[in-house]
Amino acid sequence: VRKKVIGKEERPLKNRIKELQKANKLSQGELADIVGTTRQTITSIEVGKYTASLGLAYKIAHYFNLTIEEVFDFSDLESEE
Repeated sequence: VRKKVIGKEERPLKNRIKELQKANKLSQGELADIVGTTRQTITSIEVGKYTASLGLAYKIAHYFNLTIEEVFDFSDLESEE
């Protein structure tokens, strides 16, 4: 897991993890176990402190039967192009 840095500013990558957990009645710990990471990592990703690696983002999206783009909001990145 690494921080997402764009230029000189850090911007959190918005995501739907908390919403998806709630809809599927999953705790952060349960989701972490399912995707092979820690509860602390899931928490950090949820609040935008860290950005998931591509592999972890894929595992999270795949578990919810969604694409990465349906879980993570890349609109801030697209607006900078």
